[in-house]
Amino acid sequence: MAYEKELFSILIPSWNNLAFLKLCVASIRKNSAFQHEILIHVNDGSDGTLEWVKAEGLKYTHSPENIGVCYALNGLRPLVTTDYVLFMNDDMYVCPGWDTALYDEIKAIGHKMFFLSSTLIQPRKFFCKSVIAPANYGESVEAFDEERLLREFMTLKHGDWQGATWPPNVVHRDLWDLVGGYSVEYSPGMYSDPDFSAKLYHAGVRIFKGIDRSRVYHFEARSTHRIIKNDGSLQFLRKWGITSSSFMNDVLHRGEPFGAVIDSEGQLKKDILRSKWKRALTIFRPTHAKDIW
Repeated sequence: MAYEKELFSILIPSWNNLAFLKLCVASIRKNSAFQHEILIHVNDGSDGTLEWVKAEGLKYTHSPENIGVCYALNGLRPLVTTDYVLFMNDDMYVCPGWDTALYDEIKAIGHKMFFLSSTLIQPRKFFCKSVIAPANYGESVEAFDEERLLREFMTLKHGDWQGATWPPNVVHRDLWDLVGGYSVEYSPGMYSDPDFSAKLYHAGVRIFKGIDRSRVYHFEARSTHRIIKNDGSLQFLRKWGITSSSFMNDVLHRGEPFGAVIDSEGQLKKDILRSKWKRALTIFRPTHAKDIW
């Protein structure tokens, strides 16, 4: 192997989701071509996660309560020792070749100004064309058909796509530091993904690419039903002066074939005007359910 040291620092926030976390880590160890640095933030951990992470010898941070994805990711940053910061959810299973495809793309780009995402395979229908769905290989650890997924995952037709945003995603650590990681004002984390992409865009990044050959199964074991959500959509609008959907559709063209030429200038102007009206109409609407003070 030409690359002898750990390649990616994989940041995984986990909130009492031990069965999925075990499977996620096992898939990284089993299906990666390179060695990676696995970093876990344990939110709460009362389900045995903290003890398991310690027993596995994994690097970790811990909070006695759920502090949300933004604080969790930023808290893991001081533990990073590689050049590349990769954010992954704990309910994901990486398929063989996932890391090789990302690293091949990084080498081909030849500079730090990029943001790459793996291509997700999900069991349920999904609104965005960037995701291969529905492709059901199980919605729980117990029902997971690993053998069939490993046999079929590359037979599912797709292609490289534009508009990288959600995990698994990878960025150079210098670029992560330049934009300050994930914005904690979005805690517990709704819409922190498009905000991170927007920060990278304003920092000069223009390569937002989803890699077809880097495939990851996502169980969609959402924990958002357990939290009091922030109104991230409104926060994004107030911060950037445009709705997140307009940014994704008109600027990054998320889900469209990579390299496709899309003339959205006219639509962008219309959406910016609509966004101004929406921001004015929601000026008194709170973004969080309660005052943290």
